[in-house]
Order: sequence, then structure tokens, then C-alpha cells
Amino acid sequence: MSVNKAYQPLFKIIEEKNSLKINNISELSGGDINDVFLLNTTEGKKVVKINSTTEFPGMFDAEMAGMKALKKAEAIDVPQMIAVYTEANYSCLLMEYRETGTKSSDFWTVFGKQMAGLHKNSQSTFGFPEDNYIGSLPQYNNEHDNIVDFYIEERLQPQFKSAKEQGYSLGDTKKFCSVLSHLIPQEKPALIHGDLWNGNYLVNASGHPCLIDPAVAYAPREMDLSMMKLFGGFSEELFNTYFEEFPVEKGFEDRVPIWQLYYLLVHLNLFGTGYLGSCQNIIARFT
Repeated sequence: MSVNKAYQPLFKIIEEKNSLKINNISELSGGDINDVFLLNTTEGKKVVKINSTTEFPGMFDAEMAGMKALKKAEAIDVPQMIAVYTEANYSCLLMEYRETGTKSSDFWTVFGKQMAGLHKNSQSTFGFPEDNYIGSLPQYNNEHDNIVDFYIEERLQPQFKSAKEQGYSLGDTKKFCSVLSHLIPQEKPALIHGDLWNGNYLVNASGHPCLIDPAVAYAPREMDLSMMKLFGGFSEELFNTYFEEFPVEKGFEDRVPIWQLYYLLVHLNLFGTGYLGSCQNIIARFT
């Protein structure tokens, strides 16, 4: 295959820094933001993601920090991050390659238990040491003591601002925010994946889930659960197992649209008017 010649200095750095030789490069699916390659090397298979340092500054450093936090939790499988390298206008994230398999008979039960285990990891404040990205949009992770303040200031407000700048009329966002303190129960921060749609997990060689491409923070755990419900692809068996392992406060189903609003706003700001009606309907419903 033909690989962008501008990436060659990065491949050279990978060889030098890791004392290996790249024998073969093949392209993997990486979405709109990154080019992703499978490297067959003298030290086994590796995966490398490459993007523009000018368009997405610090993206891979933030992703590596998030993946390391998930790995440290030892609750669910994630690939091992190796290093971030930068050369000229490009940056890359090098990680281990995970062989994929087929879902085990207890896949969804295991997934539910492991997500509950992940979410039981907590700290005293909402946030994360680094800001990161949700898709190609910046995601802010300043610390907050209060779950509602975190959700409004670090999640909703930046997306409201972006939508307004693009000319979208969402409705009474101020009133929407004002009612959240009466609707969202106070819970401890949970370590969440942050962008868990059905394209952001793999089935590993053992037939169990492996998380990829996160937007990690210590945040409301119902955000992960609501994102998993937004576009489908997750079995009810997963949710039932999760709720047995780590029950949510009463009224969760009524709160799902509140959390989904963030992800719909992200899609609105990234992909356009197809998501506007859904955002408007949620805001109107609670105002």
C-alpha cells in the first residue's frame, strides 16, 4: 500500500526509540480524525495512530493519559499505550495490537460487571488532570466538587457556545441548566470511558470487551450508560448486570436524555443540523 511520505520520519522514530524494524505497514480504519496503521515489526504487531499536530494539539498525550487511567483501574481490558512521538507537523500514538475474536457466551454479562467495576473507581472531585477531546472537539476537565456544576460548565456550556456560534437556536438553555440541580442526584465521581458508543470497543481474543478511543474523566457514571443507549448496539443483559453490580439512583431512565444531550450537541457541532431537532426536543422537555 502507499503510505503518506510525510509519515516516514515518524516510522523512523518508532524504529529507533523501540529498537525494532518495521517489516510491513497496512492501513486500519481510523475514522475522520486519524490515520491508523498496523505495523508488523521484529518485535511483533503494533498499532499507530497519526494526525496533525496543528489541527489537534495534545490529542494523543491526552488519549494516552486517559488510557493509562483505564488500564490502572484493572477493571476492563484496554490496549497498552507505548509512546507519543512528534515530528514536524505530525504526531503519533504507538500502542500494542490486540488480536480480535468472537463474543463469548457471557460477553454481555462480563461487560456489565466490568463497566460497574470501572465506575467504582473514584476520586474526591469531578474532572481530570488533562483536558482532552470528544471526537475532534476539545473537552474540558476542570475540577468541580459538584456533579451538576461539572456537567454544566465542563460539558454543556462549551457545546452550547459552539452551537450558538454556528447559528443554531437550541431553546432556553439557561432554564435547562437551572433545573438540573433538582433532577440529577448527587453521586461520587466515577472513572468513565466518556465516549462509549458501539464503535469504541473491540472483542478481544478471549471473547471479552476491550475499550478503545476514550474521552476519559472522573465524571457522572450515568453519562457512559446513557451514551451506550443513544445509538444502540449494547444488550439489555449488560445493563441488567450493571444495575445488579452497581445500582443507580431511582429515575435513571428519566435522566437518560439529560446526559444524552451532551453527546447530541457534540454530534450537532461536528456533523450539522441532523441532530438539531433532538437537542431542541430534550431542552424543551425539561423547560
